[in-house]
Amino acid sequence: MEYNSYFFIFVFLPIFILSYFGIAKNAKINIDLNKIFLIISGLVFYCYTGKMSIIVLGISIFTNCIFAHIIKETVNLKKCFLSIAIVLNICLLAFFKYTNFTISTINGIMGKDYAFLEIALPVGISFFTFQQIMYLVSVYNRKINCVIISDYLSYILFFPKIMMGPIIEPVDLINQINDKSKRFVNWDNVASGLRLFSYGLFKKLILADTFGNSVSWTFCHIDRVSSGDLFLTMIFYTFQIYFDFSGYIDMSIGIARMINIDLPINFRSPYKAFSISDFWKRWHMSLTCFFTNYIYIPLGGNRKGKFRTYMNIMIVFLVSGMWHGANWTFILWGGVYGLILILERITKIVYDKINVIIQWAYTFTTVSLLWLLFRADSVSQWIQILKQMFSFNNMAVSDELLSTFVLPEMNFLFDVLHINGLNNAVRGFPLLLFTLSGFIICLLPGDNYEGTKNNTCASIIMSSVVLVWSILCLGSTTTFVYSGF
Repeated sequence: MEYNSYFFIFVFLPIFILSYFGIAKNAKINIDLNKIFLIISGLVFYCYTGKMSIIVLGISIFTNCIFAHIIKETVNLKKCFLSIAIVLNICLLAFFKYTNFTISTINGIMGKDYAFLEIALPVGISFFTFQQIMYLVSVYNRKINCVIISDYLSYILFFPKIMMGPIIEPVDLINQINDKSKRFVNWDNVASGLRLFSYGLFKKLILADTFGNSVSWTFCHIDRVSSGDLFLTMIFYTFQIYFDFSGYIDMSIGIARMINIDLPINFRSPYKAFSISDFWKRWHMSLTCFFTNYIYIPLGGNRKGKFRTYMNIMIVFLVSGMWHGANWTFILWGGVYGLILILERITKIVYDKINVIIQWAYTFTTVSLLWLLFRADSVSQWIQILKQMFSFNNMAVSDELLSTFVLPEMNFLFDVLHINGLNNAVRGFPLLLFTLSGFIICLLPGDNYEGTKNNTCASIIMSSVVLVWSILCLGSTTTFVYSGF
């Protein structure tokens, strides 16, 4: 089930919120009933992803629940059982995500023609697999003293974060779900949660999907687009992936906040970063935290000398690349980031003396160029795009690319703002308007999550406008970029 659908907005979400507080309102009802409701809601929500996804999730839940109990009750061999459980989780993820990639690689290297398996990637498998591992490690470290099935299931199946995060520590979410004081309506949280959901929906439907249409057009006509088209497409995809993913996270955090549950912040204005290391402290923060706590630190972090530190950084980013997708583009993407971060550490003293404007320009350009690799179908296509871009043979912008920004509501908006004259006089005015809006939203406002806690009259009006605008633009449901990871 997608957040950006009529059914979710007008049926599932209202019923979920009203039922959750309706159950909690009766003080005689045990809190477990609320957890059962969260579990059922998560199952219903996830059922829309398809039969195979449900089966795989069920296998994962059943297996990890057994291992959690074994690890909790075992004394001498619990580290062994934890290792087995983690390996099984990784194998399940690897089978669905990397089997055909492995076959393709073998075919390419050895000149074979092995047939691909018909494997449908379960939605959100990368996310719920990592959270299964986090739960097992929490049991192993005795952060969870008692394995309660309702706590475990409500953690794994909490639908606002099951498919695309944010990734949250088990104890943090379970404690909130068990907190009786959070079971009653807090109108400030409902209002701020609804505002966050509205902003996220707007990011997805109006911004990400519009930029996405232009990116899709370019990649469908890659052989005949101009250098100018490609430079713009690089910027457009940089905006698309941020507005798409952060929009989903805004909606997830907003939904959770409506029922008084706090999910971790996943983005903190990443395109304001002045270095690549700064960027990764701001982008997909919960995943970065997972890699830091569960891979980088166990490998030794920065405690075993510079060489080991650099190796650990490279390992983390290669794993990050592989986690994002089964393609050499993702592996190279992660490897390049690892190399850049190592170079930034080596040259930190010199780099810190560079003008901050140059630092920002370098960071934004580097991130944007690597997002093109992230989007490309192959490494060779990315290289060809770069060659075509930097040939500067034709910097004209195609009419077809300009037309992807002409939305049905544009005429009404221009009438209200009295800028029809500009639209008629300036070629590609809608494209300029969207591009400028993208930069302004990414670079000027403060932290979006904290700002939504202040329920002012202006903020309520603004969120109402973007919510109505977004709902009016609901059409065919588009998937989120990170739903395939």
